[in-house]
Amino acid sequence: MTEQTLTVRFFARLREELDTEQLTLPATKNQTAGDLLAALARRGGPWAQLQGSQPVMIAINQAMAKPGSAVKTGDEVAFFPPVTGG
Repeated sequence: MTEQTLTVRFFARLREELDTEQLTLPATKNQTAGDLLAALARRGGPWAQLQGSQPVMIAINQAMAKPGSAVKTGDEVAFFPPVTGG
């Protein structure tokens, strides 16, 4: 039996500010991308920005997703800052 995990990836400034590119975390039943984001934000420090005033964009298995989107074992969840023009 394989372990019940999912992969979390961070891109752009989130990767730099959190000083990590990828995490492997346990997958929990009925978990959403928003639940995952909140759990990571509770780590405090730079992680708190994941639920700060700047929204974080979410992709699940390389498709754009919303905080209420379900995540399950084996999924790849990516978080990245919103794209800004300039």
